[in-house]
Amino acid sequence: MHVLVCEAPGKMTLEETDASRCGPGQALLRIHCVGICGTDIHAYGGRQPYFSYPRVLGHELSGEVVATGDDVDRSLVGQRAYVIPYLHCGQCSACLRGRTNCCQNLEVIGVHRDGGMAEYLVVPATHLVTSQTLSFEQLALVECLAIGAHAVRRSQLGDGELVVVAGAGPIGMGVAQLAQAQGARVMMLDNHEGRLAFCRDTLGVETFDVAEGDSLDAIASFSDGVMADVVFDATGNPQAMNRGFDFAGHGGRYVLVSVVRADITFNDPDFHKRELTLLGSRNATREDFDRVTRLMEAGKLFERAMITHRAPLEDMPGIMAQWCDPTTGVIKGMVHVAGGSETDHQTPEAAHE
Repeated sequence: MHVLVCEAPGKMTLEETDASRCGPGQALLRIHCVGICGTDIHAYGGRQPYFSYPRVLGHELSGEVVATGDDVDRSLVGQRAYVIPYLHCGQCSACLRGRTNCCQNLEVIGVHRDGGMAEYLVVPATHLVTSQTLSFEQLALVECLAIGAHAVRRSQLGDGELVVVAGAGPIGMGVAQLAQAQGARVMMLDNHEGRLAFCRDTLGVETFDVAEGDSLDAIASFSDGVMADVVFDATGNPQAMNRGFDFAGHGGRYVLVSVVRADITFNDPDFHKRELTLLGSRNATREDFDRVTRLMEAGKLFERAMITHRAPLEDMPGIMAQWCDPTTGVIKGMVHVAGGSETDHQTPEAAHE
């Protein structure tokens, strides 16, 4: 099978290797679509804090189940599925409290171990979720939007509250959509006019270009001076993350969705004066995946509109750098894996037990 390996920052190569076999408790997925997200972009650029090289990227995954190992329901074979890429231990204190997204021994497919930029991938059968209605492209976007669903759930967002989202990338767009689904009013901050236009025209949220004025003044105007009930940072920028503390009103919550290699600081007297709540949001749980799947199936999200660029796996060594450049207008890039069309079900002999 073909595998796309990120050998070092800025370097990808297409290699050939034997297709894996699935063992007990595992399933073999024929990969159809892989979404490119900020984690992949940061890993390719050498800025992902949990990453080592060489590595096969790809954790926003969809495909067809083509084989199962022992003790796995054979009816999975032939079904479309997405992958929950967070491999938790099930034994640490976080897991025992249901916080599998921040497992003490967590491994993420495509980050800590090789991911889905390959024609086939063996995964734990427990981490596959099937759908009879969603397309392969839609299934590959569930994980991206589940990040936003988890952040919104962490915030305990209420109906009618005012949300400010900093960072109009796919994660920020996911946060905005899930906040809207929760009944919130949403304002998006960014300096990329194309992405702001998408948020304004497609998602229907208020937008502000931070390059054109003071964000504090814009939020104060939008909120009648009380500022935001909940602020979400999805910028991946330490300076913006520090600035976000100022956007929350008294009694507000600040949720850091971004992960950066930096210290985040704030003014303690001001933090206490407003009795702010600071929350980190990492990954997502099955509950968040299920919520996104239900909303997608009900047509409540704009996931398909987020896909602006598509390419086959074999073209990615020459394309990845372009997709990492925000001036190219990429919102969500979608990799279609070679041999993985929606009507092609042929499976190599090496894939079977």
